[in-house]
Amino acid sequence: MREIQEKNSHINKISIAPMLDWTDRHFRFFLRQITKRAVFYSEMVAAPAILLGNKDKLLSYNKEEHPLVLQIGGSHPEMMKECARIGYDYGYKELNINAGCPSSRVQAGKFGAILMKTPELVAECINQMKATAPLPVSVKTRICLSDVQGDGFEALFHFASLMQQAGCHHLIVHARKAKLNWSPKDNRADKMGLNYEVVYRLKKSFPDMLISINGNILSLEAAQEHLTKVDGAMIGRLAYGNPYALSKVDELFYQDFHPILSRKEVLENMMPYLEKNSDKLSIICPHLMGLFHGQPLSKVYKQILAAKDLTALQNFIKEL
Repeated sequence: MREIQEKNSHINKISIAPMLDWTDRHFRFFLRQITKRAVFYSEMVAAPAILLGNKDKLLSYNKEEHPLVLQIGGSHPEMMKECARIGYDYGYKELNINAGCPSSRVQAGKFGAILMKTPELVAECINQMKATAPLPVSVKTRICLSDVQGDGFEALFHFASLMQQAGCHHLIVHARKAKLNWSPKDNRADKMGLNYEVVYRLKKSFPDMLISINGNILSLEAAQEHLTKVDGAMIGRLAYGNPYALSKVDELFYQDFHPILSRKEVLENMMPYLEKNSDKLSIICPHLMGLFHGQPLSKVYKQILAAKDLTALQNFIKEL
């Protein structure tokens, strides 16, 4: 376990949360122009979809997206075992089990936050996955379910213990309880309060296990503060709403001092990709909306993207 931690600790400091309909391959390609080192996660892909669906459509990515983790939603050990093999064949660097999403749709599939009720089942999935694919297996979860009394530390400790015993090398904890049958939105904000201290305590209890924290991390300064207590910080909405805020990730967290691209250079890098995928602009353009967040030209830029006008976008670049 310690060898795995030492091997991976440097690449897990900053990661981008898996977000349905947001962190697809197009957004990840775009964000990779801004940070080379942050770890990216796929959107959650349900195990039955991987086994029965269009694998290339679901699992393909651009090679520039690495380091890239495949997040799988599932609870059937044999299915998860086969998904692990497929994920390995597709070249993902890590496999991640979703044991934290509170959505009722996910719950109906018997994965996500409902798996906190059956940590032994999650552990068996890890065992099966590691038996078939030579990849690290991580788990993303929450502190506990909302019906647990107190701060939930004991439930989280029990969950983490079983994950570690099964060979889980990395636990990502969204620092809130989860209420089943509520939407992910209702499971955020003031309805389900944050409790970072529980995650900090967990790290003290598991010094040889990678522990990352997630939940309302809205600046790199906040991420730096968390990293004095845990191994990694997972960023979500900041990455989507203001992606250029991540332009200093490589320097601050990885001591990688390569030249930082300007917003203009990021957009120039994206133009060939947009032209190549011109039939997908309705999917790609929304991902780029936040590039000029807080800048004087943001409104004009967004109007051009909304119109999906590549000629106007090229002219916009020239005038910057």
